[in-house]
Amino acid sequence: MSSVTEIFGTMVFGDTTMQERLPRETYKALQKTIKDGKRLDINIANVVANSMKDWAIEHGVTHFTHWFQPMTGVTAEKHDSFISPADGGNVIMEFSGKELVQGEPDASSFPSGGLRATFEARGYTTWDPTSYAFIKGKTLCIPTAFCSYGGEALDKKTPLLRSMETMGKQALRVVKLFGNENVTSVKTTVGPEQEYFLIDKDIFYKRPDLMYTGRTLFGSRPPKGQEMDDHYFGTIKTRVAQFMEELNSELWKLGILAKTQHNEAAPSQHELAPIFTTTNIATDHNQLTMELMQRIAKRHNLVCVLHEKPFSCVTGSGKHNNWSVSTNTGKNLLDPGETPYENAQFLLFLCAVLKAVDDYQDMIRVSVASAGNDHRLGANEAPPAVVSVFLGDELTEILDAIEKDSAYDAKEKVQMKVGVHVLPRFPKDTTDRNRTSPVAFTGNKFEFRMLGSSASVSGLNIVINTAVAESLKQFADRLENSENFEEDLHNLIREVIKEHKRIIFNGNGYDDAWMEEAKKRGLLNLRTTPDCLPYYIADKNLKLFADHKVFNPLEVNARYEIKVENYTKTIAIEARTMIDMVNKDILPAVSGFTKQLSDEIISKKTAISGIDCSYEEATLRTLSELLSKAYKVVKELEEKVSKFSADNYATQAMADYCKNDVLPVMEELRDTVDKAEEISDRKCWPYPTYGDLLFGVK
Repeated sequence: MSSVTEIFGTMVFGDTTMQERLPRETYKALQKTIKDGKRLDINIANVVANSMKDWAIEHGVTHFTHWFQPMTGVTAEKHDSFISPADGGNVIMEFSGKELVQGEPDASSFPSGGLRATFEARGYTTWDPTSYAFIKGKTLCIPTAFCSYGGEALDKKTPLLRSMETMGKQALRVVKLFGNENVTSVKTTVGPEQEYFLIDKDIFYKRPDLMYTGRTLFGSRPPKGQEMDDHYFGTIKTRVAQFMEELNSELWKLGILAKTQHNEAAPSQHELAPIFTTTNIATDHNQLTMELMQRIAKRHNLVCVLHEKPFSCVTGSGKHNNWSVSTNTGKNLLDPGETPYENAQFLLFLCAVLKAVDDYQDMIRVSVASAGNDHRLGANEAPPAVVSVFLGDELTEILDAIEKDSAYDAKEKVQMKVGVHVLPRFPKDTTDRNRTSPVAFTGNKFEFRMLGSSASVSGLNIVINTAVAESLKQFADRLENSENFEEDLHNLIREVIKEHKRIIFNGNGYDDAWMEEAKKRGLLNLRTTPDCLPYYIADKNLKLFADHKVFNPLEVNARYEIKVENYTKTIAIEARTMIDMVNKDILPAVSGFTKQLSDEIISKKTAISGIDCSYEEATLRTLSELLSKAYKVVKELEEKVSKFSADNYATQAMADYCKNDVLPVMEELRDTVDKAEEISDRKCWPYPTYGDLLFGVK
């Protein structure tokens, strides 16, 4: 087997490959495009395309595709071969600069939220040269943005790039205030930790609910779950280890920095974490990671489940979004420095994040909202729905001292000023991590813990980038014309701490007392997706995105409509799946078992006078009652589902209807069926049990 260093990046047309294959002037021109965002001359594009094609063909590639991320949550690709007709009925292999830079896929069947009519099929894909092309199978994949004929963003990549641009612009203004003239660019970086379940494939395909919805809609609690805490960081099973080994190899070939792998808290649950990289590349890599997880799992007779809550009795899966910001000189701006000036700069960026999270807590919550994630948030296994920031006691005490102009270190009696002469060095890594916090500062980054496992990381990072950019813009506007920079900087930081300290909470986010305290502080508690959806189109949020040219109001409204539609369609599919399973399998199975019990009672009493049939009679009575109730509730659910139609999926009223009217009936039906499963003969039950699912991988 080849070593990691030998295979790493071999399937990527990355910087090393470009230097080897491109003429020097072409390479320099392409680098200028990547670093400065300059338009690529078509002649240069032709040279790049030809070299890229030759490299791909050497690896057995026959087709190319513009690989993009529409608003479906998954990636999309249309494959075209390199062949072009030649004289004599032959073909030649061609790939032009025009084909590299821009494509024209059919946009009619992708979600648009009303940005274009169904009959308006045209859309455009545009190459993102900052994210390297790669080979997947026999196809050259070119990462692209995707927009409508009118120029509106129809994807998740375009607004992400816009948010990175505005964040970089405003951060650079602030960095320059501290005399960093050698800094020419600032970029955000992300490292998304990915949690997932692995289920035996033969068992998985016997569960219609898992197949159709990604989660179990029925299932009684098994005798053992995660009570013993014996799975977390435990020995990795052989089949799982073999899957992880192949997954790592394929990820490394694609230049994806897969670093850490381990068993997670629940049986059959695992995690993969990468090293940080630039946000748009990290987003591309995470999409590829999820795709490869699902594909490679099947080769090992496994199914990778990415749903946020596939099993009701064990913890669900999240995706921790580790976010930071760095200069082109390698300085992490969220890393406390060695000098007072560096620490003052760190404090200002720290305050920018605090202000952003407080001002736009609603949008952070909206960005992670989904029907699947509603089962996690606030469920004492994931962060609460209330957004807060964990800083740790020591850093919080430092901010308190700055706010009050009081002594931080009782021994030295040092008054906390932001001036260059008196600001002390900050301690590093002196605080524990807080797993109950939605947003936690962990030394040199912020860990946003609310994101669901199946979601793209783009939505959350668009919000973070844009909100922090707004904070930095306000800071730069105020300080750029300052006549006494140190004094004004100190006053600014004090004001931000005072105005936004309500967002800081270092305690147990699972504690009910925190919910009461959060309410007193004026923090939002948006428990479900329908609760937070209206905030998507609030005036202040429309203004934020418009001011920074990340979304225009039409694009925001489109995403709001798509989010509403996705939520209601998800609930509708789950409800219909429950109806199908109950009517076709569960009711007949329970009815059949009750007949067996009835026949057994008659048989025993006929054979032996006065025999005790208390088990059969009690079980028959209970199951008959549950059978009757399940039939009644499934009919009620059928009536609820009948009100769904193509015309009302994307309405707030239907999202509220799902939450208030449909979900309670689904929960009642599940409770009834699960009670029936608990006392039914295992051989009569139509589906694999939770025990089979969670412990089926040997």
